[in-house]
Amino acid sequence: MQVLRCLPKQEILNLSVSLGRGGEACVYALPSDSNMVAKIYHKPTTAHADKLQAMLANPPDNPTASLGHISIAWPEVLLRSADGSGGVIGFLMPRIQGMRPIIDFYNPRTRRQHCPLFNYQYLLRTARNLAAAFAALHSSGYCVGDVNESNILVSDTALVTLVDTDSFQVRDPNNNIVYRCSVGKPEFTPPELQNKTFAQHDREISHDLFGLAVLVFQLLMEGTHPFSGIFQGAVEPPPYEARIAAGHFTYSKQRRVPYLPTPIAPAWEILHPNLQELFVRCFEESHNSPHLRPSAQTWLSALAEAEDSLISCTVNPQHRYNNHLQSCPWCERTSRLGGRDPFPSHRAVESREHLQPRIKSRKRHTQTPRFPQPAIPAHAVNYWQPITQSVAPYQPSRRPKLYPIICCLLGFGVLGYLDVMIKFTRPFVFQNAYTQQTLKPRQTPKKDNLSFADYYKQGHAAYKVRDYYLAIEKFSHAIEKDPKNAKARVNRGNARYNLKDFEGARTDYSQALQINPKEVKAFVNRGNALYMLAEYSSDPDKEYNLAIADFNNALSLDSNEVEALIRRGIVRSQIAKYSGDSQKGYKKAIADFTEAINLNSSKTEAYYQRGVAYYQVAQYSTNYAQEYKEAITNFNQALNLNSKLAKVYLKRGMVRYELSQYSGSKINPNHTQAIQDLQTAAKISLEQEDMDSYQQALSHICVVVENKCDSLFQSSSMFDKANEKK
Repeated sequence: MQVLRCLPKQEILNLSVSLGRGGEACVYALPSDSNMVAKIYHKPTTAHADKLQAMLANPPDNPTASLGHISIAWPEVLLRSADGSGGVIGFLMPRIQGMRPIIDFYNPRTRRQHCPLFNYQYLLRTARNLAAAFAALHSSGYCVGDVNESNILVSDTALVTLVDTDSFQVRDPNNNIVYRCSVGKPEFTPPELQNKTFAQHDREISHDLFGLAVLVFQLLMEGTHPFSGIFQGAVEPPPYEARIAAGHFTYSKQRRVPYLPTPIAPAWEILHPNLQELFVRCFEESHNSPHLRPSAQTWLSALAEAEDSLISCTVNPQHRYNNHLQSCPWCERTSRLGGRDPFPSHRAVESREHLQPRIKSRKRHTQTPRFPQPAIPAHAVNYWQPITQSVAPYQPSRRPKLYPIICCLLGFGVLGYLDVMIKFTRPFVFQNAYTQQTLKPRQTPKKDNLSFADYYKQGHAAYKVRDYYLAIEKFSHAIEKDPKNAKARVNRGNARYNLKDFEGARTDYSQALQINPKEVKAFVNRGNALYMLAEYSSDPDKEYNLAIADFNNALSLDSNEVEALIRRGIVRSQIAKYSGDSQKGYKKAIADFTEAINLNSSKTEAYYQRGVAYYQVAQYSTNYAQEYKEAITNFNQALNLNSKLAKVYLKRGMVRYELSQYSGSKINPNHTQAIQDLQTAAKISLEQEDMDSYQQALSHICVVVENKCDSLFQSSSMFDKANEKK
């Protein structure tokens, strides 16, 4: 079909490739622009045209617009009939690719299939990003109206996009007209709108907030609906709309309700205390007072606090949970589900154990840690690792020998029910071929009679393209052919290191040194592994000293070993943080970085780490201005060598911000440059899918621009305000 596009210039568009068809419209690919799609109504009306005009006149702020991500797929250009009538028949909007419906992430079954490394921290981030999008809409006077799982897409890096935006409720202030949202799902509808005809009621922001809270609850409670539960009455259980209308919140704190939590659902206590409070306020205290429901901004702040308090399990570091808990709830849940881990380890995913439905052998046991252990801090990540999802080293798990068989049977029964329900509900969820992602199973080639050299070359090739699992497999075959080859063990250790299996890497390096005590790289890399293992140790100083000893050994064998100098400097900086004489420790580190630069001036990491050390020295120095200047000079040199280092922009931005604070005025070059650096850091992190750095950059932006951190996602207007000051 042909349609007329009027902006930026008039042109006829030929639409032939359909991407999806709904009851009201059809979506087509745009031949001239792969980043846009056309939505054409089956029966366009003047109401459609007027509503779209109002939307185009007042688009909402996009929380992540300056970072290159579309949080709200808003109409951008009207499309008119090409037959000469000129009537509005549709519009152009952004094409959203590489994302899946939110249900694929909060439903444990589909999450395991499509994105098994999407852990609890990523679920919290998804909820935060969702709240940010709602806050942006509400601040512009819009209501989603039909809040449900089908019009929210999520990426595997926890970014969120709201789609089907032309169905939102739109208020046209110029003509005093409200274009209502005439549909809604009972499970996400607040009690005051249950059994109402939506086309006859104006939606309020408080109505949206009920649906938002339901989605956040489902994200954090493994898909459990806040009003689901085991009915204690003698008759058939009421549907969700009746439960919501009656205010029968299953986890009610102030009244008795005829429901018990579903045994297969996560315990209420896994939620951060502040989130528990907000859910009670939304679903219980606000039942008769909708205006009391927490705002999207309130959810945003609480979710940020909850993520900041996450810690990692020592059995499976993919298990993240809040620090008010005494033991890992996900280990316990894995046991109750007969071994089906909601957040499987990296090794389990690689071997595809996470998709096996059977109960594991009772000879293998799960042991939850006695004390919660902190997650690895961002500064501890090794600088030459590829940017991947954060996965800590796997440790073999142990499970109690005895657990209630009845709970397991009930668990499988409910899982079966969930599997059936997902099959029935999945067709109604928004999807098309261009927004789906899958994790393809690895096809393990059969072992043949290749030589050591053949396997070694294959391992090296796999390592170069960062297929570390395949590299480990090939180097293992090479070692079988020649057990006395030290370099094959070093390379296998490197692959394990990049998969954050630091203990396995340490073992490989030690074995290599037993074969060849003069293997310099084995000393350097074992030192790296020891440094990373210190984060798990109850006595980190022991690992730090062992690491320095390894770097010293490497330098005694080769005084020009630059990597040993850089890594020794990093360890010395780490020790200096907790030393009684930190200045002395940092100066030793600076000397190491300087020596490395003298040997090889192209080492960006040496400049970056030296800049960080100068920054630390400035914190305790009376001559802080000079130390800050040295730090910025080093960051500049690192960026001259590599302009895509997000962490360098991030650190330089915070140094410049601190300098601006000393001046007592925000209107100065350092403040403006700090904002530019942090925005660049966020943008690069997003491009590289480094969500830890991305969130950290956003947090710092909020500090610099707003001088507060109660929100990590303000509207893009804050960036505009910052730019106006330039």
